[in-house]
Amino acid sequence: MTLAIFDLDNTLIGGDSDNLWGQFVCEQGLVDSADFAQRNDSFYRDYQRGDLDIDAYLRFALGTLRGHAPAVLRDWHAQFMRSKIEPIMLPRAQELLREHRERGHQLLIVTATNEFITRPIADALGVTHLLACEAEIVDGVYTGAPRGIPSFGAGKVARLQQWAQAHDASVDGAWFYSDSHNDLPLLERVDNPVAVDPDERLRARAAEAGWPIISLR
Repeated sequence: MTLAIFDLDNTLIGGDSDNLWGQFVCEQGLVDSADFAQRNDSFYRDYQRGDLDIDAYLRFALGTLRGHAPAVLRDWHAQFMRSKIEPIMLPRAQELLREHRERGHQLLIVTATNEFITRPIADALGVTHLLACEAEIVDGVYTGAPRGIPSFGAGKVARLQQWAQAHDASVDGAWFYSDSHNDLPLLERVDNPVAVDPDERLRARAAEAGWPIISLR
C-alpha cells in the first residue's frame, strides 16, 4: 500500500502546535510565563533557522507535563484544542487527506512535536498512524524526559524505517508533504516530495529539484 506521509505543524494545520502549547501554558499560568515565553520563542527561532538542539528543546517542552496526573493533562489538552488548534485547522488539508484516502493510500503523520500534544490533533484529522517525539512515562506519570529517537530531521527517516519494518510496509512510491527545510532528509528520501506553504530554504530546494509546491492556506 502506498504511504501518504504528512508533516503536521504549518503543513496540515496553519500554525506550530508546539509553539502554541508554550503560549497556552503561559496564558494559563502553568509556568513562569516571562522566562518560559522567552525560551519558547528562542527555541522556535532556532527551529526556523535549522539550528534546533532537539534534545534540549524536548526537555524544555516536556517539562510542562512533569508530575501531572493524566486526568489533569487531558483537561488542559481539551482546552488547548478548543482555543489554539481548532481555529487553525485547514479545510484544504482535510480535503487533501480525503483525496489520499480515496486513492487507497495509508496515511501517516510524522512530526517533531511530542506525542502528548499531537495525538489528539491526529485523531481530529482522522489519521491513525502517528510518529511523534516520545516522552518517558514512569508509573503513569510523565517524567519530563524524552524517549527514543526524536522524529526530527534525519530522525524522521529513522523512525519511518522502523515503522515500515514493524508494519511490513514499503516507502516505495511514498508521498511526503512538508513546509520546512528541517524535513529535507525525508523529502529527499521519498519518491513524491511536496512542499506545502514552504519556508524560503525549502521553496528554493523544491524549485531546484522540480518538486510540486502547493498551498493549503
